[in-house]
Amino acid sequence: MESQGRKRLAVLDYGGGNIGSLVAALERRGVAFELTDNPKHVIAADAAILPGDGAFGATMAALRERRLDRAVREVVAAGKPFLGICVGMQVLFETSDEFGDDVGLGIFHGHVRRFEGAPRVPHMGWNDLRIERRHPFTAGLYGGEFAYFLHSYRVADSDATVASTDYGGRFAAIVARDNVMATQFHPEKSQRTGAVLLDNFLALAL
Repeated sequence: MESQGRKRLAVLDYGGGNIGSLVAALERRGVAFELTDNPKHVIAADAAILPGDGAFGATMAALRERRLDRAVREVVAAGKPFLGICVGMQVLFETSDEFGDDVGLGIFHGHVRRFEGAPRVPHMGWNDLRIERRHPFTAGLYGGEFAYFLHSYRVADSDATVASTDYGGRFAAIVARDNVMATQFHPEKSQRTGAVLLDNFLALAL
């Protein structure tokens, strides 16, 4: 959906799963957006969201095939608001060891690794957030809010972490720096917590 005279929001459609729940959340908010796999449209947008489910390497391969990896870097470099969700957060980091070693976009420093010492893998269900530092993306969250997680790999340490969660050890649940924001969990499935984050991003983006 697009609307003339409004800022343009691009939702990247690279063939990954779970885009439907995000699209539904945006539609409920009356947000004008374009679901696209065209890198030129992404670069021309005023803000972008990279949602996703699945493996790090397969996601990066799909982005490269469509030249969306370059588009993401251009959006970020231009200072436009950018949101990564789930594997869309993970690929913002340098590398992952999921199914071998894969190289990510390298926008944040850090590495995606499988959970070690966790009670069970995947990490599935509700877990609470600890606010590490403030960012406009997390306005209205104060720590103790719950989000819904489903993942087997995580970033244990990053200087971009603004909120963490503990599951067999601390890991990054929300990362943000300047115009780039991302969540390990799906905000559109995380009830009030996710609604706050989506609304914050849209306020910054549009």
